[in-house]
Amino acid sequence: MKPIRLVPAAAAALMLLPAYAQAAPAPSQAETLRDAAPDGLVIGSAVAGGGHHDEAPYPDPFSSDQPYRDVLGREFSSLSPENQMKWEYIHPARDTYNFGVADSIVDFAHQHGQVMRGHTLLWHSQNPDWLENGDFSPEELREILHDHISTVVGRYAGKIQQWDVANEIFDENGNLRTTDNIWIRELGPGIIADAFRWAHEADPQAKLFFNDYGVESDNAKSDAYYALIQELLAQGVPVQGFSAQAHLNLDDGFPADLTPNLQRFADLGLETSITELDVRMTLPDGGAPTEQQLAEQADYYARALRSCLDVTTCHSFTVWGLPDKYSWVPGTFPNQGAATIYWDDFTPKPAYDALLRTLSEAGPKSGKAENEGMTTSG
Repeated sequence: MKPIRLVPAAAAALMLLPAYAQAAPAPSQAETLRDAAPDGLVIGSAVAGGGHHDEAPYPDPFSSDQPYRDVLGREFSSLSPENQMKWEYIHPARDTYNFGVADSIVDFAHQHGQVMRGHTLLWHSQNPDWLENGDFSPEELREILHDHISTVVGRYAGKIQQWDVANEIFDENGNLRTTDNIWIRELGPGIIADAFRWAHEADPQAKLFFNDYGVESDNAKSDAYYALIQELLAQGVPVQGFSAQAHLNLDDGFPADLTPNLQRFADLGLETSITELDVRMTLPDGGAPTEQQLAEQADYYARALRSCLDVTTCHSFTVWGLPDKYSWVPGTFPNQGAATIYWDDFTPKPAYDALLRTLSEAGPKSGKAENEGMTTSG
């Protein structure tokens, strides 16, 4: 897709930002999101891994787009591989692991003084065909998962700060995915605890998380996580974190109870994170967002960041990608898009400016720094 430059609209939309987003004077050109972040908070981005945008394939931008790499290294202090550590990419055959691109991302993070989030170990989606359609006994499946977690987490021991161990295990009604999640369906819900135990054995330093979408509010799905985590903690299972993906939509409204919802998990003694933030919108004819949409989007980004800042155990805040040309949104939600904080030519949208101002206005964050005890050495 040809890059789109909509700078005039972006500039005009700044006029519509809420008062708190305009209060601070314009930051210097040298200031970045990572520079503006208070101590103890890492600001992250997903590392795009190639895919489809508007039904047109694009190559892996991490390997092929130098301006993208420049922004990734300059603006952020944490990286999350969007696809490159998922099963279908890193474990393409039963006896084959493909670590090439994942290793490159870890090396890039080390070179740029960044920490890493690992994504993901137990999930119902993006599994390879050999796994989903293999004729394995429960004992074989259990050994396959154990080997995968031990191999992948062990390879990056000391280099991955947080792991999304169990990803999207509940449906919208708060029921375990017993139909489409091969691990839960074939091995039972006890495999979730085993996955955390195996990950902890492979890297005792890493913080181990549950991660899901639609859990930003106090609802059936987040309640299910709250109940399960309490059970697992009582059993001594090494669950250390809960994260809300925060794939938001202007049409749905902002989750006003995001802060108290994160806080109740913090009250269990957990780290909390916002891990995959983007804010999509239904685009008008012509495909370009309106000034009002850009202003509302900027407000959503700033409010999500403020929610993290207001919870003392929220030490990691990640946006899910940079320019719209590499976003997953248009290929998943027809007629929606413009979800990221950069235009396609890597000029910042009002959402970026709102994040920068919110960080600049934030006081020191309490609690220990998230990267304490973690190395990014390659």
